[in-house]
Amino acid sequence: MQGSNGTGTRGAWGVVAVVLLVGVHLVRGGAEELGAEGPPQPLAVAAPDGTRAAGAWPAPDSVTEPLPASPPVRVRVPAVRVDAPVTEVGLDADGWIEAPPPEDDHLTGWFTGAVTPGERGTAVVVGHVDTPSGRAVFYDLGALTKGRRVEIVRRDGRTAVFAVYGVEVVPKEGFPAERVYGDSGHPELRLITCGGTFTQETGYEGNVVVSARLVEVR
Repeated sequence: MQGSNGTGTRGAWGVVAVVLLVGVHLVRGGAEELGAEGPPQPLAVAAPDGTRAAGAWPAPDSVTEPLPASPPVRVRVPAVRVDAPVTEVGLDADGWIEAPPPEDDHLTGWFTGAVTPGERGTAVVVGHVDTPSGRAVFYDLGALTKGRRVEIVRRDGRTAVFAVYGVEVVPKEGFPAERVYGDSGHPELRLITCGGTFTQETGYEGNVVVSARLVEVR
């Protein structure tokens, strides 16, 4: 499945956002291994500055030209010890966004309905925070702070390096799709996992969303 164009779902984030948050149902399990406190949650100082409309994100720290399309093959976030392969995830037969297989808790998923990382627009990579067996690939995502780097290794051999400028918990109810996913005019990246308050009845009430912009190509 190539999916690098994704023209069928681009521009429909108001629908896709709901599908993403419900469809990527990342369950919390393995309480003995996780500890009572659960995964780290973002600090208020790490959130993006203010509430911004689509296209009004802060300008990149440096001018970095967008890259042509090329699917991601690996994601690295050194600050939280993530070094994981990427698979392609799309919509299933019921219209839900597929999650990476829970039996492989080290795998992340690039949503093929969005751009590839490094292209102009907003690329989306999802991963489990935990599984019934314990911690998963994005367990520590909420501990990221502004300025940290996210490296996406692409199939074309280039590595797109993104600088984090926001880490927040976004509620599932009233999800601000255009703010989170809107095209800023620059290459952007969102890393997403479950977060916020957890209950046995409803699971996680929100999602940890890491916002980053392209600052380097290697």
